[in-house]
Order: sequence, then structure tokens, then C-alpha cells
Amino acid sequence: MTSDERTLKKRTAALSVLSNTALVIGKLAVGMLTGTVSIISEGIHSGVDLLAAAIAWMAVRASSLPPDETHDYGHGKIETVSAAVESILIVVAALAIFHEAWQKFLVPQTMPEDGLYLAIGVMSASSLVNAIVSQRLFAVGKQTGSAALQADGMHLRADVWTSAGVLAGLVLMKLTGWAWIDPLVACLVAAGILRVGIMMCRKSYDELVDTSLSQIEENRIGRIILDNPGVLGYHHLRTRVVGTTTVLDFHLEVDKSLPVYKAHAISDAVEFSLHAKYGSCDPTIHIEPR
Repeated sequence: MTSDERTLKKRTAALSVLSNTALVIGKLAVGMLTGTVSIISEGIHSGVDLLAAAIAWMAVRASSLPPDETHDYGHGKIETVSAAVESILIVVAALAIFHEAWQKFLVPQTMPEDGLYLAIGVMSASSLVNAIVSQRLFAVGKQTGSAALQADGMHLRADVWTSAGVLAGLVLMKLTGWAWIDPLVACLVAAGILRVGIMMCRKSYDELVDTSLSQIEENRIGRIILDNPGVLGYHHLRTRVVGTTTVLDFHLEVDKSLPVYKAHAISDAVEFSLHAKYGSCDPTIHIEPR
């Protein structure tokens, strides 16, 4: 990864921290002022996003460190651990929102009209800001292969939809005067947050236990290997992901009559083609005569 990409990752993670800080303060202030549990739930959600963004920012900085004596494969797994922590926080936040919404169901409260307009305004601003920042996080995350930035972008994209749902519920409350809509919307928000958290838990788990790439990805790697002149075949391909790098090893089959230096040259060509066509990867190749 280039120094420009590392700088871009750090700046994008910092942008997420700043935007989430502003949204948390705004949502919690308005939610407590108006007593709106759906906005308080959104404030809790943004608070989790803020903590997640801070974790992602620290993870991006740490994972950018080069390999050292105690980390031969670098520090890429730090981003995966970061994503795992974020997913657990999301699940906890969803359960907290369910609890608050249930309390509101038991004791419904009406909202003053001025407070309702204020609540609608803050949720409109939240949807717009999160839409812009999440798009930026996803774009930079895909460009640099950052799991932490993509996880953070997933948080904010979920926040866009939940903010829009809360906004729709507030408008419906204004039109109907039904106080129970507020905790109902909060429950729907919590359900969406819980779904995202579970999905992220599964993805982080797969990376932490070194789950192999999909069969489609391994077939793509195989085609790149076989496209090189002098390669007679390959077998025992193993793959896993370490941060932003795909680690793979395999046995490369070459003509048994070739001298060592020619077999090694074929191996070098295969490694070069993998770097050129597949992206960030760290291949280990065992040459076998055939």
C-alpha cells in the first residue's frame, strides 16, 4: 500500500469521526429535549457509530504499520478485530433501543408541536450527512481494500435508512397524533441495526478464523496461474485474508527436466502476474516437477 493510500484512509476515517460526533450531540440533545424515543434510539445508534469510527480510525493507523520482528505478516488483522468489536457494539445498541422502546409502549407520551418540527429537522439533516459520508467511506474502503472503512461505511449507510424511517414516523405522528408510532419506529430501527450487527459479526468471524476465499475467487486465481507459459498445473491452493492482503500458497507444477533457475523464473512470472492481475496478495509457491 502506498503512502498516499495510507494518508487517504486516515483522513477518511477522521471525517467519519467528526461527522458522527456532530450527529450524536444533535440527536441526543433533541431526543432528550422532546422526549422522543425514536430520536434517542438514533442518537444511541450514532453514538455506537462514533465509537466504531474512532476504533476504525485507530485500526487504520495501526494496520498501516509495516511487518516487524513479532508480526511477520504485518498488522492487517487489527482491522478485522476492529470490525468485530464494532459489530458487537451494534448488537448491544440494538438491544438497548428495544428496551427503551418497550418502556415507551407502556407509557406513551405526546410531543409538543414545536418539538416535533425540531425533531423532523434534525433527522432530515442526519440522513443527508450520513448519505454523503457513507458514500465516501465505501469508495475509499474499496479503493484501498480497508475492511475497517467499509465496516464504518456500512454503519452509516444503515443510519441513512434508519434516519429516514424515523423521519417518516415523525411526519406520521404530526399528521395523526398517534403517540405509539414513536416507540414502534424505534423498534423498527433496532431491528435494522441488529441485522447489520449480525451480518458484520459473521464477516469478522470468517476473517478471524481464516476462512478461505470463495470458490469463484479461487478459480480466478487458478486461471491467472495457468495463463503463464511453462506452467503445467497447480494443486493444494490455500487462501485466507490478512487485513487488506490475500495470503495464498500452492504447489506449482513444471516440467521435471527444467533446471532450477528456469523453474524459479516461471515461479517469479506467476508471482508477478498474481500481483498485477489480482491485487494485494502475498503468494508462497512450492515448485514440483511433473
